Amino acid sequence: MNNLVESVVRAILILEELAKNEKGIGITELSKKLSLSKSTVHRLITTLMHMGLVQQDPIFKTYSLGLKVFELGFKVINDLEIKKKANPYIEALAKEINETVHLAIIDNNEIVYIDKVESSRTLKMYSQIGKRAPVHCTALGKVILAYSDEKKVESILMHSKLKRYTNNTITDKDKFKEHLAKVRELGYAIDNIEHEEGVRCVAAPIFDYTNKVIGAISISGPTVRISEDRIKELAELITSTAHKISKSLGYKFN
Repeated sequence: MNNLVESVVRAILILEELAKNEKGIGITELSKKLSLSKSTVHRLITTLMHMGLVQQDPIFKTYSLGLKVFELGFKVINDLEIKKKANPYIEALAKEINETVHLAIIDNNEIVYIDKVESSRTLKMYSQIGKRAPVHCTALGKVILAYSDEKKVESILMHSKLKRYTNNTITDKDKFKEHLAKVRELGYAIDNIEHEEGVRCVAAPIFDYTNKVIGAISISGPTVRISEDRIKELAELITSTAHKISKSLGYKFN
């Protein structure tokens, strides 16, 4: 930790705080939130603006993330091997069922959407590549955790609050662990209106050549189309597609 450069750490903290405030935030508020002097924040913000990582609203004089941040983020996502291998398969699946198909990984105790193919229908789930979501109430998060080692699951649960989003959200850690065991038995996970009202998802895990779970894909849509009667049909489609992606990554099925 002694090798850390303080100014770089502070600059990154500013970027992280800006990411939490999509409408922008001022120097004074940033200074209070980060316990830094206004002069320090102003100096760092000026440097970040020069590099294109931060932009200022000309009217309200607030600051937000610059386009350079998104360019760097998309570069990281596009370079991921799992995204390159999975894309043709999720394109084909989305075309077949005309529902939104997502690809996600876990990062810092949350899922991150790294690719998606949207449904052409007017009524569909809203999401963004690069956006984060909780692990405990999303089908993607639950299915990845279900196939992760016990230490990783315990670590994530230790550092995550099982926040309630809907009446169906599992908020008890013991019940959540029992639920993960059922997911492993089924081979897929369901988000049964647990994260967003009116949305249901089905997800299956993706494995690499070391037989380690590295991500998941899901089918998402409104409950009027993703009905409980269709779960078995969609589960077969999503698990079949996930198997093909895993195989392309070198996974050996037993």
